[in-house]
Amino acid sequence: MSKAHQTKARIIHQAAELFNLKGYTGSSIADIMQATGLKKGGIYNHFKSKDELALEAFDYAASLLSQRIWSVVRTKRHAIERLQALVSSYLIYIDAPPIIGGCPIMNTAIETDDTDSPLRDRALEAMNSSRSLIVRIIQKGIKKGEIRSTVEPDNVATIIFSTLEGAIMMSKLERNPIHLKRAVAHLQNYIKDNL
Repeated sequence: MSKAHQTKARIIHQAAELFNLKGYTGSSIADIMQATGLKKGGIYNHFKSKDELALEAFDYAASLLSQRIWSVVRTKRHAIERLQALVSSYLIYIDAPPIIGGCPIMNTAIETDDTDSPLRDRALEAMNSSRSLIVRIIQKGIKKGEIRSTVEPDNVATIIFSTLEGAIMMSKLERNPIHLKRAVAHLQNYIKDNL
């Protein structure tokens, strides 16, 4: 990787952490300069605007989350085990989050939910991608006879995703992992008993 690519990757990584902690609108170019140790020209040498950097930083942060989840899910073969692994993978937010500051999908969604912006669109795409993974696991499980045919994949995806995201928010606000642990335990039982 060339020095220019390394610098760009470093800017994206540090901006992703900054944006995930302070928000996109709450982070100024001066904040980005301080986090990266670069001058404004050094940042704009790699990005046309703060908005372009924000999109790439979000994509990077969301990819860290999806890679972590997929690395756990792909080790399982049975649909129920895959769903339980997916749910349990969210416990990483307690000891080793993929990026500091909580879930980048939730943080960005909250910040941009009342806007019409490319960043909101990216958060929506990432949310739908996460839900889509759950739906695909369930659909495949139904086809293989591992999950009851009466299960509605889209409904279950909504329940799992919203429960996990809500529990992350509660645990972050209280600075107490108990809410996420409770949600994961509940979803494990829900998956085992209802699918």
